[in-house]
Amino acid sequence: MERSPRVGGRAAYAPYAAFAAFGIFWGAWGAALPALRTQAGVSDGELGTALLFVGLGALPTMALTGRAVDRFGLRVAAWLLTALVGAGLLITAADGMVVLVIGMLVVGAASGAADVAINTLAGRAEHATAKPLLTRSHGLFSVGVVIASLSTGALLGTGSSLLLAFAVVAVVVCALVAVVWLASASLEVPAHRGEAGQEREVPEGPGVAAPPGSRSLAGMLRRIGPTSPLFVLGLVAALAYAVENAHQSWGAVLLTDVFTASPGLAAAAPAAFAAAAALARLSLAPLSRSHPVAMLVGGGVLATVGTVVLAAAPWVAVALVGLVLAALGTATLFPTLLSRSLRGTEPGRHGRATSTVAATAYLGFLLGPAYVGLLAERSDLRGAMLGVAALALVFTLAAAPISAWAARRN
Repeated sequence: MERSPRVGGRAAYAPYAAFAAFGIFWGAWGAALPALRTQAGVSDGELGTALLFVGLGALPTMALTGRAVDRFGLRVAAWLLTALVGAGLLITAADGMVVLVIGMLVVGAASGAADVAINTLAGRAEHATAKPLLTRSHGLFSVGVVIASLSTGALLGTGSSLLLAFAVVAVVVCALVAVVWLASASLEVPAHRGEAGQEREVPEGPGVAAPPGSRSLAGMLRRIGPTSPLFVLGLVAALAYAVENAHQSWGAVLLTDVFTASPGLAAAAPAAFAAAAALARLSLAPLSRSHPVAMLVGGGVLATVGTVVLAAAPWVAVALVGLVLAALGTATLFPTLLSRSLRGTEPGRHGRATSTVAATAYLGFLLGPAYVGLLAERSDLRGAMLGVAALALVFTLAAAPISAWAARRN
């Protein structure tokens, strides 16, 4: 794809704004959950059950959104981010378990769709500029999470209502959405078009093009089946997400249960993890594109070592060091894998490719915390973290050869 000065100058604005908006929403969401629990009148157990429906709502839309982006264009991301913040506003009125669950499903559906759309947007921008915009965009997501969680917590601490807090978030997100809408126009490409402007099918075999206007069933199954390179790559990415979310979800609990840390000190675990992830994504972004194999292997090793340090830590300070090391290791794994998978994909199919990788990887995000819980019941949290270290080690051994294989097959 030929790059023009106009594309090069504006391409980064859209994904940066999109990921910042996404991070601001989820940072505010995390800080608002205690207030949302009170607003809905549910117990801790009921809130935990309701939160599972976020994932259940997200998975189907993640699998389907890529085709919509490829068909209707990158501005779909702006609409989906708007829908997400709208869902956040609606759930502030939740009263009772049933309404809360419905709201969680809607938030999850909007979030999953927006996740795929903004990753497609960042992938297209990276393709247009040959710059590491995917990893940097994920860094801005982490920055948004940190800023919004602290700001929302402070706002709610003054006695402000949940609705007011999300109204402030909505204003900020909508301003960023306007940037996404305006800047993404320079990245649009005709979907699957040949030089003569005719619809072009993806080849079904080496050197063999499908007949015009037809798609073979075998070709479709090859693209979406369990042997699809993108699907297999998504399974590897699921390991990375499982390790990442295990730390995010259980870090504070580990400090509380193992070291009897105060609530304020325990809260340093997710904050330190998010801050370290942001630092890694913003500073190491160029390497994720120029040296992807080194980033995958090095990140996996660092995540493994950091998790072992956390599991064996004798003091809170050492545990926090382990968390930071794990964050530095896991932070760039998914964007590096996604970036590498999109290089061999034509721009008009970036959405579908992103859907396949992201939806499969999201399974790890959902199952990682549950995996820790199951291991902790059989041993303790230290033993569970060693189980997480084992996942990180498997990723380290598998990421480079499988991503190389997928790049050849894709």
